Amino acid sequence: MEEFYRSFAQRARDLAENADPFTRRRLLDLAQRYDLKSRAGASGGRSIPPRATPPTVLFSGSGEAR
Repeated sequence: MEEFYRSFAQRARDLAENADPFTRRRLLDLAQRYDLKSRAGASGGRSIPPRATPPTVLFSGSGEAR
């Protein structure tokens, strides 16, 4: 998986060479994120923290249509 992210990072850098300034910055940021993922190994780069509060109830009542 590391090689997959490493190759995507290089591809983004290659595209950035011929891009306009806005797109270049976005592509280089993307390449940096892929580099971080490639170094993180099997963990996928980052973990998602657990929810601090339970989800709110969207619907209340009996659930029957009127």
